[in-house]
Amino acid sequence: MSIKKDTYALEAQTIIRNLAKRNMEGFYCDTKEAAVKKALEIMEKGSVIAWGGSESIKECGLMDAISDGSYKLLDRSTAKTPQEQREMFAAAVMSDYYLMSTNAVTLSGELVNIDGNGNRVAALIHGPAHVIIIAGMNKVAADVKSAYKRVKTDACPPNAVRLGKKLACAATGVCADCLSDECFCNQIVVTRRSGHPGRIKVILVGEELGY
Repeated sequence: MSIKKDTYALEAQTIIRNLAKRNMEGFYCDTKEAAVKKALEIMEKGSVIAWGGSESIKECGLMDAISDGSYKLLDRSTAKTPQEQREMFAAAVMSDYYLMSTNAVTLSGELVNIDGNGNRVAALIHGPAHVIIIAGMNKVAADVKSAYKRVKTDACPPNAVRLGKKLACAATGVCADCLSDECFCNQIVVTRRSGHPGRIKVILVGEELGY
């Protein structure tokens, strides 16, 4: 296990150097607890925080940590009507910090994401003052092509099962590249560079998080 952790740390430093070349700031944390501590160090108390419904953000404990009243949290799960949810998505655009994971990150520092409604990738691209991404090292891929394959095989089927979607991948565990009404593989975004230095911060974690 120690060798695997050591390798994660070395691999993460390679990614962090390449993120810097793309105007993104990277960090490596050995554990999810350390990742939460790093995120809290970055975000000032009283900040307006929105999030993209990430399983990684929940699994690492960050959502619990920011729900103590020290921050103004825009939690879309509290919306009671479609209109309230729409208004919350709009408010998220003006948040101080947007929390999310990434479906994959390449060794050369590119982020690859597939989204359903598009609100998550929209916030990544533009709007919130800062974006904090927490990603387990299980999401690392060699290149964009491998990252896309990883998302389609390792992320989308389990998410379809989790969300109770009536999709082929939820029934078989294998992506069918469908055009179903319930399909959430609607937006495919590759972030190869940030136009705003330091806006996007990527916290890599030496554990498996999310899908």
